[in-house]
Amino acid sequence: MGYAVPPIEHPNTTDLPPDHEDDESEDLELVAEANGPIVLALSEADCGMRLDKVLSQHLPQFSRSRLQQWIEEGHVTVDGKTARAKSTMFGDEQLLVQPQAAADAHAYEPEAMALEIVHEDQAIMVINKPAGLVVHPGAGNWSGTLQNGLLHYYPPIADVPRAGIVHRLDKDTSGLMVVAKTMQAQTDLVRQLQARTVHRVYLALVWGTPQVGGKVDAAIGRHPRERIKMSVQNNLTAKPAVTHFRRLATGLLEGKPVSLLQCELETGRTHQIRVHMQSLGFALVGDALYGKPHLVPVFGRQALHACRLGLVHPVIRKDCEWQAPLPADMAELLARAGIALEPELQ
Repeated sequence: MGYAVPPIEHPNTTDLPPDHEDDESEDLELVAEANGPIVLALSEADCGMRLDKVLSQHLPQFSRSRLQQWIEEGHVTVDGKTARAKSTMFGDEQLLVQPQAAADAHAYEPEAMALEIVHEDQAIMVINKPAGLVVHPGAGNWSGTLQNGLLHYYPPIADVPRAGIVHRLDKDTSGLMVVAKTMQAQTDLVRQLQARTVHRVYLALVWGTPQVGGKVDAAIGRHPRERIKMSVQNNLTAKPAVTHFRRLATGLLEGKPVSLLQCELETGRTHQIRVHMQSLGFALVGDALYGKPHLVPVFGRQALHACRLGLVHPVIRKDCEWQAPLPADMAELLARAGIALEPELQ
């Protein structure tokens, strides 16, 4: 749906500080300012205390967990020797601390990257995210994320929490995402998501043949044993999750039946479609986390694409909708399965 928007102007401001949300943000600045190792001469007041506690008292600018990590990694020595965090001090030792930049030191650094921008105006951007791109920095992915790319493409977005990202897609899920360029737009989009009025439609290829259509209304929470996974649960900590699905076509892959589904989200829980479909017995093709291990090599990622996104524009208050065609890898997968897409889905 088209509508008129004012021309885009990109300010040249490149020094806006990112909005740090973690408790360690001050540590990064202090580490960056440190010109070398820190030497501490202990006194009688330190006698009887653990090494990590002594350090936290002498170096309150660093979190205790950060100091414990440095001790474990050998960046703290006591009279020239490494020690354990719980080692007792006698009060006459000399400590040498080598401050280390946090693993997340690059989380808020701008990085140039190609972004497929489907729509942009003064308030929002709609991006077609490729598979393989991580949205938020996190453990193991502190750089090269969509957030880093947004900070480079539009530096003023550093003033918006999480660089304007209001919802996310899994690393190996492709498709449409909306990003807020202002605090006002972000607040409005978050409210729309909370009110479940944002229209998000996905295409998913699953193993098996589900019924023609249905609704999965099952709460999702962190898996009790495998912490990297989510699961359908019935307890107070699980969050409500609702997915509507419709079977569009069926085919064969590796001699086994597969089905192309259109899935629409009411809620946006972590791994929601993957968990809900797996709970019905129809895991996504290529899903290494929730799928069938012996069938994962058939496709290099979960066969999931966010093909349609609809919302009320946070400024002009008009209904807007965007579509993204299937990426080449998923289109090829459907062709292998003998599934022909309707023109509007291609």
